[in-house]
Amino acid sequence: MRIIALTSAGKALAERILQHYPNGTLDYKPKPFAEQVQAAFIAQEPMIFICATGIVMRTLAPVLQDKYQDPPILVMDELGQFVIPLLSGHEGGANEWAAQIAKKIQAQLVMTTAKDYLNPVYTLGMGCERNCPLSYLEDIMLETLQQKGLTPNDIASLNSIDIKADETQLIALAQKYQWPFHTYSADALMAMEPLLSTRSEYVFNTVGVYGVAESAALLAAQNASNASPELVVNKRKNTKATCALARGFSKT
Repeated sequence: MRIIALTSAGKALAERILQHYPNGTLDYKPKPFAEQVQAAFIAQEPMIFICATGIVMRTLAPVLQDKYQDPPILVMDELGQFVIPLLSGHEGGANEWAAQIAKKIQAQLVMTTAKDYLNPVYTLGMGCERNCPLSYLEDIMLETLQQKGLTPNDIASLNSIDIKADETQLIALAQKYQWPFHTYSADALMAMEPLLSTRSEYVFNTVGVYGVAESAALLAAQNASNASPELVVNKRKNTKATCALARGFSKT
């Protein structure tokens, strides 16, 4: 993630944002401006511009392709009052990213796309080997959140299949991050089967559902929001655990 700032006030705002995104970088008055910005765009780098929207559009116009290929682009005013997802709102994740930043710095999210992303509900689903160590669970969980720039504070609940209801380290993980821990029957999880990114016959033959992590995350997101859930991060795994992230949208 790269922040482009053109004024001293914009630079101060960028430094404030980067406190929440330590892996991000700041480009203060990059020169030559157009060449630097266009190169980052072509390299698929998500960017926040702290400047006028017109400057951004005129600069990026020569390299724009479509909403499926362009990286997410946000625009902010130098006072940090407003966050605008300008490009790749749905497909590229700019809406979601803008909502995160608005929440972190107490700014106003300005949405121009049709779907309301103001109140996303994020839920984690996890599966694991019996007696899986906490470190394996925590590592894969943090990697999953990092993929979307989220933190544990953004998560509404941790979820799994009911045969994991007594899994001590899943319980410990939920307690560490103060999440509710929910488990569901295989029959309930099977309702999410059409939304899965992958289907494992081995897992189905073992526990009766084609994917524990994705199914549990999706069902929890649906229950929390009363709306159609969607996968935000498909199942990730290490040698002992799996993790997936889903999202719904609250009515409040």
